[in-house]
Amino acid sequence: MNPLNPLLTSPLRLGVMSLLIKVKSVSFKYLKEELDATQGNLSVQLRKLKEAEYITIKKSFEGNYPLTEVEITPYGISAFEDHVKNLKSY
Repeated sequence: MNPLNPLLTSPLRLGVMSLLIKVKSVSFKYLKEELDATQGNLSVQLRKLKEAEYITIKKSFEGNYPLTEVEITPYGISAFEDHVKNLKSY
């Protein structure tokens, strides 16, 4: 039995990765609404995923409004798939 990925045992980080596996790229606002997360908590969890190179974060403007896009990386896809496989073996 392989150990679970400690980075993906957090419900919010696992939720982020689960959504990104399906759609590849979403806005910060979408993640916040879908996961019913606070802005501060979501920001902290996204930073942890970014530091692990599971996601990329791109900041831009749409008109006069800031837009933050979050995208899963190939490394993140692999880590998520391994985590799910390990979960199934328990």
